[in-house]
Formats: sequence, C-alpha cells, structure tokens
Amino acid sequence: MTAGRLIETDADVAEGADWLARQDPRLAAALQTCGPLPLRRRPDGFAQLLSAIVSQQVSVASARALWSNLEAAKVTTPDAVLRHSQEELREFGLSRQKARYAHALAEAGIDYDALREAPDDQVIETLTAVTGIGVWTAEIYAMFSLGRADVFAPGDLALQEAARAIYDLPERPKERALRQMSVDWSPWRSVAARLFFTYYRHIKQRDGIT
Repeated sequence: MTAGRLIETDADVAEGADWLARQDPRLAAALQTCGPLPLRRRPDGFAQLLSAIVSQQVSVASARALWSNLEAAKVTTPDAVLRHSQEELREFGLSRQKARYAHALAEAGIDYDALREAPDDQVIETLTAVTGIGVWTAEIYAMFSLGRADVFAPGDLALQEAARAIYDLPERPKERALRQMSVDWSPWRSVAARLFFTYYRHIKQRDGIT
C-alpha cells in the first residue's frame, strides 16, 4: 500500500470541494458561504511535530514564544533536543511533561521520508506510538504536513462545532459520531476538514467572537 491521493495544490482542494458539493447540499451551501478553501499545507518532519507538542494546551501567543525560544537556541532537531536534559529543556519554557515528550519524539527515530509514502493508517500508528502524540496530532499532521486527501480529525472541537452548525444538529457530535459521519465525505475527508475549519471561523466572526 502507498500514500494514495495527495493534496498538493489549490486545484486539488478545489477538486475535492466540487466533489463534496455534488454529494451533499449542506456542504454545497457551506462552501458558498466560505468561498474558496485554503491549501493549508505545512512542512513535515521532526520540527513540525515538536512544534505541535510545544503548542499543546497553551495559547497561540504562548506557543509562538516557546517555539521562538527553541529556534533561537537551535533546539529543533532530534540531536539538538537530546543534547539537552529534560531539566535543561524546561529552561526554554517547556513544562516538565512537554520536555519528556520532546525527548520521546527525539528518541523515536521516525523515518520521516518513509512516512511520506506510508498508508494513512500506518502514519497514524507510527506517530501515536510516541509518548505525547495523540490521534488528533497525528491526523492533523497527516492532513496538513503530508497532504493526505482522505484523513479527518473528529476529535477537534472546531470540526465538531462546524458539523453541528452545518447540519443543524442539537449539539456537537462526539468524536465517534463525527468519525462515522466523515465516512460519507471519503475520499475527500481532508477537504471536508478544511471546509469545517473555515466554516468554524465564519461562525466566530459572525457571532463577534475573536
């Protein structure tokens, strides 16, 4: 098995959006509201996952500050992380838990080049085997760093809230329910995720929430 269809250009996103609109009138209406969807591709590799760990459960501003500290000290590679003890990593602002997670990621020896070619399930399995990387982080990495076309992240609260609004549900669907819903959006679940993230921002702006 291989990686399958990838999202690499705006044209790929548009193709997926057109498919979703043909499949579901509610998604078509949401797309009309949101306009063209963003590509949202990110780099892949160790630094991207380390950044995701750093960003866990802190504000965007705090995450940027922490990451800037690590970049300034050039502690964004496995070797550089392992040259520092966990206590030394805490001097850059990391919590004790995140310092431990950073070491676990650096010690995992992930072959990031091979991961680009691996099937989606194998990507998720490889990443979640690392202490500190959960399913949500792995799915987001697969979607936006590896460009996988058919991955969703149903544990994301923004995606759940967008699903509630788009489908006029009485409450946010739980992770299991939203994962089941997402089957209908295959093979373009990652484009559906882009739509939902964009629609969630539309809801916040509409309601005056920043």
